[in-house]
Amino acid sequence: MDRRSFLATALAPPMLPALRAAAPAGIRLGYDTYSIRAWGWKAMQHLDYCAKLRLDAIQISSLNDFESLEPSHLEQVRRKAEEIGVAIDAGIGCVCPSSASWGKRTDDPVAYVAQGLKVAKAVGARSMRCFMGSSADRIGALPIEAHIGNTVKVFRAARSVALDTGVKIAIENHAGDMQAWETRMLIEEAGKDYVAACLDAGNPIQAIEDPVVTMEVLGPLTVTTHIRDTALYEDPRGCAFQWTTLGDGGVDWSRFLELKKQLCPEAAVQLEIITGRPPRVIPYLEPDFWKAFPKARASEFARFVALVKRGHPYAGPMVVADVPGQRPAEFTAALKEQQKLDLERSLTYAKQRLGIGRT
Repeated sequence: MDRRSFLATALAPPMLPALRAAAPAGIRLGYDTYSIRAWGWKAMQHLDYCAKLRLDAIQISSLNDFESLEPSHLEQVRRKAEEIGVAIDAGIGCVCPSSASWGKRTDDPVAYVAQGLKVAKAVGARSMRCFMGSSADRIGALPIEAHIGNTVKVFRAARSVALDTGVKIAIENHAGDMQAWETRMLIEEAGKDYVAACLDAGNPIQAIEDPVVTMEVLGPLTVTTHIRDTALYEDPRGCAFQWTTLGDGGVDWSRFLELKKQLCPEAAVQLEIITGRPPRVIPYLEPDFWKAFPKARASEFARFVALVKRGHPYAGPMVVADVPGQRPAEFTAALKEQQKLDLERSLTYAKQRLGIGRT
């Protein structure tokens, strides 16, 4: 048996009863290109893959996902997407110059946002995902409010480009940088006429937030999404979590999708599946942890704790080697295969169990 056959068998989802969660019909289904980043595909290859899998949408979340940023190539991408009936959501990276995620870059963040908006328009996208930073910004020299303010300044300076292109800047609640209420505050301060949300359902866990709360708060402002599941459970220091394929975690997708239907029915469900990483501890029982969240809302944290108490560790098969540092070539190859297998498993779950997308 070759490696791919072995992984396909070992990672196959357990048999599930023929039940469907109460999900709305007509929700567009796609994926974020980061889900299968190890394959190194460019936009046209992703679109061919979308056509093969009968998907409705894709989030091309990095400018590096295009073979070229020349207008002629971007026009080819737009035409290809239109031919196969796939809606594109575009994307760039960090936009906050004071964030640790910005690093030592010297380029102009306003020009970077403007470039992303123009590329988004060229490929026919109506939104451009971006992010402010990560959880490291909550414990740095500047308070999180300063990073939010700096991001608002960047967005305001790029407002005219956003309005001219007709593309919404979609700020993501990214890697524990902001809770939903903080993300909403940023959007409203910048201006809802040109800034919206890329609602990520995996990142709220790092910000001690139930993804259902995230949908309640950000749903009315959401134009695109990142959707993945999380196994979440109690730990002596607080809780631990591990990202999983869709359906293998503890997120209440029935309630989440019910709210989505009400609050942001036009936003595509873009799966951003991230597996292969070990569980991580969130030590909220330790006093020092709360230095990062001095303004967290007690009622929302209580709902997060309830989610933790209902959860359990992921007990299925998974290659766990997606960590910093060198690893054997065999591990790298297995992780690459796993990315595609787990994305396809999750797409199947979304279609068959949640009733999303084309069958």
